[in-house]
Amino acid sequence: MTRTPRSGTGRRAIALALGGALLLSGCGLGTAGMTASGSDPAARCGPSSVPAPKGNPEPVKAAEPELPVTVRSADGADVTVRDARRVLAVNLYGSLAEIVYSLGLGDRLVGRDVSTTFPAAKGLPLATGQGHDLSAEGVLKLDPSVVIADTSIGPPEVLDQLRQSGVPVVLVDDRQTLPAVGDHIRAVADALGVPGAGRKLAARVDGEIKAAAKSASGTLRVAFLYLRGSAGVYLIGGEGAGSDAMIEAIGATDAGTAIGLSGFRPLTSEGLINAAPDVLLVMTAGLESVDGVSGLLKLPGVAQTPAGRNRRIVDVADGTLLTFGSRTGETISALATAVHRTC
Repeated sequence: MTRTPRSGTGRRAIALALGGALLLSGCGLGTAGMTASGSDPAARCGPSSVPAPKGNPEPVKAAEPELPVTVRSADGADVTVRDARRVLAVNLYGSLAEIVYSLGLGDRLVGRDVSTTFPAAKGLPLATGQGHDLSAEGVLKLDPSVVIADTSIGPPEVLDQLRQSGVPVVLVDDRQTLPAVGDHIRAVADALGVPGAGRKLAARVDGEIKAAAKSASGTLRVAFLYLRGSAGVYLIGGEGAGSDAMIEAIGATDAGTAIGLSGFRPLTSEGLINAAPDVLLVMTAGLESVDGVSGLLKLPGVAQTPAGRNRRIVDVADGTLLTFGSRTGETISALATAVHRTC
């Protein structure tokens, strides 16, 4: 999926949504009527799942960082990194730590965010306290020689405090799109003094994404629903939500975008019925929060869609669909298999 960068409002919406504390108001869904595509080969196959990638990210050959290096942070500051022996790479999605590991520098990671869950990182101390918030005291206890982050994590005041304490903080552009994956890899690599490894990894990941997208095709309409039943939060994704890019990458049409939505919007029965998705895409934890497929079908409008009638629900492991890290190609392939499968 190639898509336009999401707006500031969209970034805040997805950040809150993935943090499990989204309070979103705004207009309901579009009402442009849609009809079922009628071409779902798996219409009677029922629910399926996309698990998290197995094992650790595959690293390129490790290179010794060439430091010091001065880079332009995404907030416009020129930051000099003199030491990359203790790296803290954190953001909402878990993509930055995954990139550091894939650059062959995984042994230098000293902490993680809650979205970084690959086996080699699980034993690292959490740098985030409440949800995805950092505390200056907590970060300084980890004694990082450099912090790499983006604006999906904060608050900004903490990042400023870290800089004032003498810790270099490099912010990476937080666009969560397929074209931006390579840019993020190169930015992280440049900040850590391994630009060659960054170019090599970016080329590999770009090839994997293109290969995965090329192998996927179809005419299905897929809607991504963000669900947190315990909080009464039910949203549908549209253009710029991130989910639209992954849906388009597997050769499907994003149902939310098709009815004129952007970012995340509150779910309404009328809008969902008009969107007429062949497949509903959800996070695994979100599906569990509404008591599984049977509970999802009880939400207004769901049972009246082609996806609801056919129980065509695809759940994706949390921290996988919207990571946009070095294993994005693998995620696209697994998602395409689940969506386009035949019984």
